[in-house]
Amino acid sequence: MRLIIDIIGQTFRALWAHKLRSFLTMFGIAWGVGSLLLLVGLGEGFRAGNRKQFDSIGENVMFIWSGRAPVMQGSFTALRQYYLDYRDYEGILRECPSVGAAAPVIRRSDIRAVSDFYQASGNILGVPPMFNQIRYLPLNEGRWLNELDDLQRRPVIVLGDEARRTLFMGRPSVGATILLNGIRFEVIGTLKRIGHGDNNTQNLQSFVPFHAMQDYFRPLNAGISTNVISFINYQPRSRALHNTAQQEVHKIIARNHGFDPNNPDSFDEWDTIKTVDQIGKIFDAMNMFLGSVGLVTLALGAIGIINIMLVAVADRTREIGLRKAVGATNASIMFQFFVEGAFLTMLSGGIGIGGAAGLMALLSKFDLGDGFDPPKLVASTAALAVISLGVAGVAAGLYPARRAALLEPVEALRKE
Repeated sequence: MRLIIDIIGQTFRALWAHKLRSFLTMFGIAWGVGSLLLLVGLGEGFRAGNRKQFDSIGENVMFIWSGRAPVMQGSFTALRQYYLDYRDYEGILRECPSVGAAAPVIRRSDIRAVSDFYQASGNILGVPPMFNQIRYLPLNEGRWLNELDDLQRRPVIVLGDEARRTLFMGRPSVGATILLNGIRFEVIGTLKRIGHGDNNTQNLQSFVPFHAMQDYFRPLNAGISTNVISFINYQPRSRALHNTAQQEVHKIIARNHGFDPNNPDSFDEWDTIKTVDQIGKIFDAMNMFLGSVGLVTLALGAIGIINIMLVAVADRTREIGLRKAVGATNASIMFQFFVEGAFLTMLSGGIGIGGAAGLMALLSKFDLGDGFDPPKLVASTAALAVISLGVAGVAAGLYPARRAALLEPVEALRKE
């Protein structure tokens, strides 16, 4: 035990005797490890921020709007407009086994809302009561739309957070009435704020019963049909079925509107599941690239430490010869230089990890903007860095230590 303590003490004295050399060597590895963890942490923060933005829409939500289809089979130049209608929604519910839930939506953005205090404009959406099971719409006060509201076509409305702030400016809103293009609606509920920062698109939306919207505010410029809807939101029964559900929906709409369901250009849609998966693949590739760069950085740092330790062996040749002449064993000499190399590597890596964690903790106190969450220390990346540091430390200490241990005492003492 005393021998180990003496060797560790000699290690510290040797490193202190060459402070600048030790510092520069440690700085390279600390910078590489810290940069790796910080970049991956920022990437994970961006990934988490994007995931939250999609979660604020709803889980596994798919959209389909009215579109343009070829006038004749195989034609790509002559297109005709078609409009989704209530018949499409009913067909999806009845004939699409992979679809777990669907909701028709009528949206108007030209309706002026007027309260006793102010007026505002924003999107008014006519939706069925189960719409909040598909989309993320957390209640703040009051209640959500119910079946009687829709069946009886009641003039009631649920306000988004920004719409409530604008129309009532901090005053009580639930139970009050507002005018939508001159028609009186009762406010029965308000929603919590969705998202953060200046992204107010969803917070400006307000919701009324679907059939009340059909009676009062039909879609504009949508042909002569009385059952036209703006879009349909639907969810697959499971995430893995989203492609199957999409194909089933395509068949219903293509059949109802007379075109080929195998023509993807005939559909105006958004699959949030596919988008999230694509973004995830981008982040996974980025993490792999950064991990590879980090490993190369650590390898270069280890080579630097090997060079430094070889220089140290050359500088201390006489010391090694003297120690071996007075009885030091090869094992003790080898252990000393191994400890120096490994200590340099692990200490500098620890400083890099600590610095990255501290900087990420500091950044978490600032708002990085929409789509960004505070960076976070990724446990798997930190574990990879520690393991890589251990391997680098062994490599950086073992080879110079073996060179030092193999020196013959007489030859070492003769060195100037």
